[in-house]
Amino acid sequence: QVQLVESGGGLVQPGGSLKLSCAASGIMSGVYAMGWYRQFPGKQRELVARMRWNHGGDTNYADSVKGRFTISVDNAKKMASLDMNDLKPEDTAVYYCNADRSDGLNHTQYWGQGTQVTVSS
Repeated sequence: QVQLVESGGGLVQPGGSLKLSCAASGIMSGVYAMGWYRQFPGKQRELVARMRWNHGGDTNYADSVKGRFTISVDNAKKMASLDMNDLKPEDTAVYYCNADRSDGLNHTQYWGQGTQVTVSS
């Protein structure tokens, strides 16, 4: 099992910045990717940013956040972060930390409890 706890959400004015953090604990062996997703009311959860370090690794961002958001992962500290700059009202959502783990046979996704980000003047 992997446990994920997010922090850092809150209220910010348009154009402002926030940093989300995700502390991971539990069985981290086999975790090959971590990312951030968000969910708008009445909508499905969508990818914001994801970093994968197996098979050569890559980092992906949603088009709507490219150039504004940056994901980082510190495997030694078991932390993932999302730096969000130039925030817009349309970034308002619940943000979830995610970890993908494989034991060689099965792939499992783990989720945090979510943290609210509100961008409003």
